Amino acid sequence: MKILVDARVFSKGGYSGVEEYARHLITEMLKAKKENFSFSFFYNGLRNALLPEEILREAGTAEILNWHIPNRALDFFCRFSGFLNPAGYAEANVVFSPHFNFLLTGKIPRILTIHDLSFMHYPEFFSLKQRIWHLAQGVEKQIKEASLIIAVSEFTKSDVINFFGVPEEKVKVIYSGLSREFKVLETELEKEKMKAFAEREKIEKPFLLYVGAIEPRKNVRAAIKAFNLIKERKSVWKDLEFIIAGSKGWLDKEVYQEAERSRFRKDIRFFKSLIPQERVLLYNLARVFVYPSFFEGFGFPPLEAQACGVPVVSSGRTSLSEVLLDSAIFINPWRVEDMSEAITLALDDGKEREELILKGFENVRRFDWKKTADSVLETIESLPRLNNFLSEN
Repeated sequence: MKILVDARVFSKGGYSGVEEYARHLITEMLKAKKENFSFSFFYNGLRNALLPEEILREAGTAEILNWHIPNRALDFFCRFSGFLNPAGYAEANVVFSPHFNFLLTGKIPRILTIHDLSFMHYPEFFSLKQRIWHLAQGVEKQIKEASLIIAVSEFTKSDVINFFGVPEEKVKVIYSGLSREFKVLETELEKEKMKAFAEREKIEKPFLLYVGAIEPRKNVRAAIKAFNLIKERKSVWKDLEFIIAGSKGWLDKEVYQEAERSRFRKDIRFFKSLIPQERVLLYNLARVFVYPSFFEGFGFPPLEAQACGVPVVSSGRTSLSEVLLDSAIFINPWRVEDMSEAITLALDDGKEREELILKGFENVRRFDWKKTADSVLETIESLPRLNNFLSEN
């Protein structure tokens, strides 16, 4: 059975949640080395970043299909001409899309992962360019034409069903995994790397940490306001800093302006988006992790923090309560006062902090990329439409 993987999600070479999902999942699918599976990759584009090293290593001599056509032009031709079917060209039996990039597959079954529908709920959280892209993708058409939808959480599954009216049996929940590189650093070598990183970045004081995109949906401004309250009211944390690490997004200026207005602006630090190996170091140095997001389909950063032994204060909205269960302090993302009190509780030494750390370790054990990959491969094997397609060909 030949699987064509739509790998265009890697074209920008970033480390977003969707890219991390695709990188780890596809690597583990390749590692499984099941005798009845072979893989090829559709990686069309003019100036693509290299495919992730671990995927190239595991893929070996697998075919990588690149027509060197701008993807916008490809979308146009596919949509209005019905030609340029990469699945047929690659002689694939099934297509796996880790994200909703428009793709012609003809009669060949397609499995599509949906991470979240935040752009449907809150279009105002997205730039005009992003809204046009979502519209151009024809997400509803893609979802209805796919043979099966993988949802990364029960919340996302219910969203897909409620928005698009697809049958429940067409949507399968398969939780994302968590990379084992996120862990408590204990060896002498790991501690030396952590010390060198802290010295390089001039991290000398205890700090509150946020990791993620800097955009309205993530609600970073509220976290800055909560940080201000802690500094004003809790003299024991007068030296506390707030490190905000992530890529710039739409309307990010509002976040920077909020920080600049703060009396404690010298204690608010911005780090660019970090590679996973650097994020591990930063998590291990943090005192508390805060994640006040309005909307998530899954939510990697709180789990990464928990795996590194950091207590988490999180919004309880959308998928986050499902993913974190009772292992975090949940807050209403609109209530800054409550957020500041919750963060203070996690900062202070005591029973609450210890329990959060232990529950965090227990929680992250539920998420494993090998388990995710095995579930996806089993789903592909058992797909009724695929079995019908194979029998007809």
